Amino acid sequence: MSRSDTIERMTAEIQMTGRLDPRDGWTADCCPIAGTLDTVGARSAFLLLREAYYGATRFEQFVQRAAVSEPVAAARLREMTEERLLERVPYRDDGQRTRHEYRLTQKGRELLPVLVAMARWGDRWLFPAGARVELTHAGCGSEVGVVLRCDAGHDVGTGELALRERREAA
Repeated sequence: MSRSDTIERMTAEIQMTGRLDPRDGWTADCCPIAGTLDTVGARSAFLLLREAYYGATRFEQFVQRAAVSEPVAAARLREMTEERLLERVPYRDDGQRTRHEYRLTQKGRELLPVLVAMARWGDRWLFPAGARVELTHAGCGSEVGVVLRCDAGHDVGTGELALRERREAA
């Protein structure tokens, strides 16, 4: 093993195991990180999702609150609807034509921890003096964060992650 391979193993936050070690011996096809970025990688998509979590449903709300242009909002909302992060639901105000509003789907709601993690990272590294808002638990008022936890219920810290090939279904 070369010195650079040794250093890489010592500094890795995620350890490669089994056939995935060494890292240069395989390619990251079907990567869930790449797939997620392909789905919502645009900055404007994350801002529109933020506004959906805050309760926006109508096109004008998304444009104004996310501070994006109408063409950008239309394109991102269409993409997120195609990806089934949002669904279009018809509505009609009195005396008006039928229009559509956008509502989060289960798939879209499950991205919330990703945005919470991004917000917490930004709080720490971009706004060390404090951002203008903080996300708290409505029940007790404590600040909300994201925790890595395995399916057995153990909190997992940095350096405690291992990457392995997915076990075949029995």
